[in-house]
Amino acid sequence: MLAIFSLGGTEIILILAIALLLFGGKKLPELAKGLGQGIREFKKATKAVTDEVQNAAEEKPAQKFLTNSQSQPAQIVSQSPNPSKV
Repeated sequence: MLAIFSLGGTEIILILAIALLLFGGKKLPELAKGLGQGIREFKKATKAVTDEVQNAAEEKPAQKFLTNSQSQPAQIVSQSPNPSKV
């Protein structure tokens, strides 16, 4: 499957020549800069997600050692401001 996407030197030169003809010499550096910024943002987002998953995995074992009173949610008692008489 990966053999389909392997490009040799000739193929890369041909792709660059076609891109030069389509976009022109002045537009190619702008396109390359935009592509580089997009890749950089993607890597930053991927790292942020990976760090978040690792932090969540490290926090879960710590929650197992809570005492029973700490792990119980507080009981909520609602009081309406105008209690109705039944």
